Amino acid sequence: MTTVLIVDDQPMQRFGFRMLLESQDDMRVVGEAGNGSEAVRMTAELHPDVALMDIRMPGLDGIEATRRIVAAGDRTRVLILTTFDLDEYAYAGLRAGASGFLIKDALPEELLSGIRAVATGDAVVAPSLTRRLLDAYADHLPTRTGADTDDPARDPRLASLTDREREILTVIGQGWTNAEIAGRLHVAESTVKTHVGRILAKTGARDRVQAVILAYDTKLVSPE
Repeated sequence: MTTVLIVDDQPMQRFGFRMLLESQDDMRVVGEAGNGSEAVRMTAELHPDVALMDIRMPGLDGIEATRRIVAAGDRTRVLILTTFDLDEYAYAGLRAGASGFLIKDALPEELLSGIRAVATGDAVVAPSLTRRLLDAYADHLPTRTGADTDDPARDPRLASLTDREREILTVIGQGWTNAEIAGRLHVAESTVKTHVGRILAKTGARDRVQAVILAYDTKLVSPE
């Protein structure tokens, strides 16, 4: 059973989400929050598997609420809802630690599958879409200075990775799926999944989306 906290300042929007989620045998809505402050408090109290997070809300917005929820170290994963013409909000949400994002007018089945994916520790957005988003907002990445700036191999966040793991992190950042990695590197997909799991564990990335961001941050991947 996947437990969900719905966070949105629009009561009718929350009602619609609740009706959809409660129609599923494997989902349970544990609460509703109308702003970011309520979301942070209720997450700490209820420990939902997923917080379905709106961005634009009065008071504490969804970006800062996401940052505080993730910083608290709880098991709750955040799924950001946005509109596609506001990519910068989705980017900021991912930077704050969200496990993915969906367009707010996504089809019901897309929302449901997205919640399930986030609950199991996967990323919601397709890697190729994530890459396009990061390409568009690469100028938001923090500027690193010093001797390591042009040498990803010397970045301390990558120090514990093997050569193969660094190679796989690079192609993850380029938008490759596990199946594509397996085919092009001539290894089993299960082997790729094992490598990805080790990369996440060694780098502290929460999921594949955060691994893509890491690849950009460390300049393993650069916008074309």
